[in-house]
Amino acid sequence: MIRFICATLVLVAGLCLGAVLGGIWVWGALIYVTVFAYGVDRLTPVLLANAPADAEFPAADPLSVALALAHLVVLGLAVRSLALSDAPLPEKMALFLAVSLFAGQVGHPNAHELIHRSGRRLRQLGKLVYISILMGHHASSHPLVHHVHVGTADDPVSAPLGRGFWRFFGRAWLGSFKAGARAESKRRNAHAQGLHPYVIYIGGAAAVLGLAFAIAGPGGVLIWIAISGYAQLQIFLSDYVQHYGLRRRMQENGKPEPVGPEHSWNTPHRFSGALMLNAPRHSDHHTHPARVYPALQLDPETMPTLPYSLPMMAVIALFPPLWRSIMDRRVAMWAPGDTG
Repeated sequence: MIRFICATLVLVAGLCLGAVLGGIWVWGALIYVTVFAYGVDRLTPVLLANAPADAEFPAADPLSVALALAHLVVLGLAVRSLALSDAPLPEKMALFLAVSLFAGQVGHPNAHELIHRSGRRLRQLGKLVYISILMGHHASSHPLVHHVHVGTADDPVSAPLGRGFWRFFGRAWLGSFKAGARAESKRRNAHAQGLHPYVIYIGGAAAVLGLAFAIAGPGGVLIWIAISGYAQLQIFLSDYVQHYGLRRRMQENGKPEPVGPEHSWNTPHRFSGALMLNAPRHSDHHTHPARVYPALQLDPETMPTLPYSLPMMAVIALFPPLWRSIMDRRVAMWAPGDTG
C-alpha cells in the first residue's frame, strides 16, 4: 500500500499548496504528474510482481475515501484560485492542467474503484466524484453496460480496430450516456424504487455548478466545466486505449464468448500504476471486478501489454496515424481476424 499512498497523496498535497500559495507549488505539482511520472516509469524496472490474489488490504478503502474527499477539496480550491487570484496566466494554466490531470488520472481511477465496492456508502462516494466532474452517468454505464458488453459492438467505449480517438470520443460519450440510461430504466422496471439515478446525476451536476457559482461566480462555473471536460476526455482516452481493437468472438449460440484476459490492454509501469491505483492492470479487473486494486494481477503471457505507460499511450492516441502505426499490428497478434 505504501506505493499507492505516497504516489497519490504527494500529488494531493502539492495541488492544495499550489491552489492556496501558488508559485513553485503549482509548477511542482504539474511536473510531478507529467515529467516526473514519465521519467520514473521509463527509468525504473517494470513491475510484474503480483500480490496474492486473495490478499486483503485494510488500508485500500480508507485511502480511496481520503482521495475522494481530497478530490472535492482540490476542485473547490482550484476553481477559487483560478477565478479569483491575481496569479500570472502561465501559472494559472499550469494549475488548470495539474488539477485536470489529477481529476482524470487519480480521481477517476479512484471513483472507479469505489463504484465497484460492495458497501453502499463507498459506491455513493464514487458516484459523488463522478457527479463532481459532471459525468455521474458513468457510475451506471460502466458497471451495467461496459462490463457486460465489453469487446463487442454493444459497448460504446470498446473501440474497433481502425477507429481513431476523435471519431470514437463523441460517439462514446453520447452512446454511454444513453446506454446507461436504458440499463437503469430496465433495472427500475424490474425491481428498483425511488428516483431514477439519472435524475440524481443531472440534478447533482446542476448543484455542483451552483457551488462553483457560489465560490467564484460565472467564471467559477466556466472553470469547473473546463476542468470537468478535460477530466472526461481522459476517462474516454483510458477506455479507448485499454480496449482498442480487442473483440470477443461470437459463439454458436449467438452470444459473445466470456470476457477473458485477452480483451483488455495492460501496462506494468511502476509509478503510473501506483498513481492510478493499478487501473493499468485492466484485464484482471474485468475478469474479477470486485478484486481490491492492490491485489490486481498481471500476466504478460496471457494479457495484452502496451509498449508505454497508460498516460503516454493516451497522449499517442490523440494522433490517430501515430496510434495506428504502433497499435494495429499489436492488435493483430492478439485478435487475428476478429477485430471488427
